[in-house]
Amino acid sequence: MHTHTATGGTVPSPSTIVLVLVAAAAGHLLLVRRARRRNPALPPGRPRSGLFLGGLALLAVALLPPLGPAAHTDFRAHMAQHLLIGMYAPLALVLSAPVTLLLRALPPARARLVVAVMRSRCARVLAHPLVALALSTGGLVPLYFTPLFDASLEHPAGHWLLHAHFLLSGCLFAYVVAGPDPAPHRPGVRARLVYLGVAVAVHALVAQALYGGFLVGVHAPVEHLRQGAEIMYYGGDLAELLLAAALVTTWRPGRPSPGDPAGRRGFAPVPPSSVRGGRRSGRAAFGRAPHHPAPSVPDVPLPQAMPQWTGAAQHAGGPGRVRREFPVNKPPECLPEGRRPRPERLLSRSFGPSGPPDPPPPGCHRSPR
Repeated sequence: MHTHTATGGTVPSPSTIVLVLVAAAAGHLLLVRRARRRNPALPPGRPRSGLFLGGLALLAVALLPPLGPAAHTDFRAHMAQHLLIGMYAPLALVLSAPVTLLLRALPPARARLVVAVMRSRCARVLAHPLVALALSTGGLVPLYFTPLFDASLEHPAGHWLLHAHFLLSGCLFAYVVAGPDPAPHRPGVRARLVYLGVAVAVHALVAQALYGGFLVGVHAPVEHLRQGAEIMYYGGDLAELLLAAALVTTWRPGRPSPGDPAGRRGFAPVPPSSVRGGRRSGRAAFGRAPHHPAPSVPDVPLPQAMPQWTGAAQHAGGPGRVRREFPVNKPPECLPEGRRPRPERLLSRSFGPSGPPDPPPPGCHRSPR
């Protein structure tokens, strides 16, 4: 089941790789079946199963001939293999939500163990964006600018360990940035976008350094080195663009807490004291204003004919003439003569040919506009 190389090491044969990938696909389908039996009303979605199987297919393309054996001798094939194993396949596997599927398929007791592991301090450290960024993107610098890459080619076991590092670190970074699985300690969207931007910048700098041959520790023909750098530059940008799209797609706004009806990042009700001339003043105009309960206004009994006039504002039918809604807590006696509502319609903003309105009766106070 293993193939011997010229350096005396052994690598898994293609049949072994196929068996491992088929076993992973069978295990996933078995978990899907168990989850459907446990909760028939909410079965796992088929698109997620398709993403998981698609990720396994990308791994098969990267590890099986012709790309797999060529990656040991050709730097261009190695870079294509690196992108498939470290960026594209992890994105598909993570978007399939394997942890959610596992929690739904396991019994409650075992599911609690999985949740306890995810909430542990070790998992919290590994799931930090800075750690995930250092393991996935930060590992490119010692790989291509030190003799580590050539040493991995001389020792097949080291080369396969490198593949495992690419896959695991890529899954970790994709999970931290855009994973749909539950993450108790995941930062906000803005922080994840910042870390994703840093990853894009590091990928671009490493690719440009490889293309220019600055301090490169890879022994390969110059033409192969430049073509591999181009594959890394454009292929990495596409993978990170897909990761950003997945972040936007899987993002869900936080629910407002019971003590904050407007939400953590929402706007609190603006107190009437901050309103001047119809505009918000101070901090009430921008950002979040402090919450102050609105003063209670005594309810004034309305005539029996007025409930039909308290609807939304309507157009008067003429150009530039807008009908306006009257406040429900002000009696019609406190309105000007030309502004008093009539049963058949709401009055216009203008007073028409009747001239200016009469002053309000004594005892009525008109609030400034």
